[in-house]
Amino acid sequence: MRSTPNAKNQTSVASLTEKATKAQSIVITDFSGTSVNQQVELRSKIREAGGEMVVAKNTLIDLAVGKGKLSESLHGMNAAIFSYSDPVAPVKVLFEFQKKNEKLTIKKGYMDDRVLSEDEVVALSKLPSKNELIGKLLMILKSPATGMVNVLNAGPRNLVYALNAIAQKKE
Repeated sequence: MRSTPNAKNQTSVASLTEKATKAQSIVITDFSGTSVNQQVELRSKIREAGGEMVVAKNTLIDLAVGKGKLSESLHGMNAAIFSYSDPVAPVKVLFEFQKKNEKLTIKKGYMDDRVLSEDEVVALSKLPSKNELIGKLLMILKSPATGMVNVLNAGPRNLVYALNAIAQKKE
């Protein structure tokens, strides 16, 4: 019976659709020319950054994202990079990998029901990650408190300096 392959394809489409729904951003990349070791390395780095690299048939990727949205970029050997916890971090990893291995080509992206051009994906990769933004926010929130402590300590400190200067004059 032919029901088994169709059931397998439907599961794959359902699985990819679920991944696409959970993802905050998706990047389509052509990985032809990269070795298996390079692909394994890229997958693990993307996983560490809170994403996932999935290699599937182009038609399945197209159906999962939304029929026709990315079909013009789905030619050749493609992988979809799904970013789950942070829309930027896995994209940064992808671009770092691309700098080292020039065989990887970034094609298109998808974020917030919008198809992103290659230039927009490049701009996305240059944004600070979620953790970097949290760090900057904490520094901004901490700086007024540090300033306040310095101002409150300035009065007694200046008094000590003045008393010390008077004591040195009397000696």
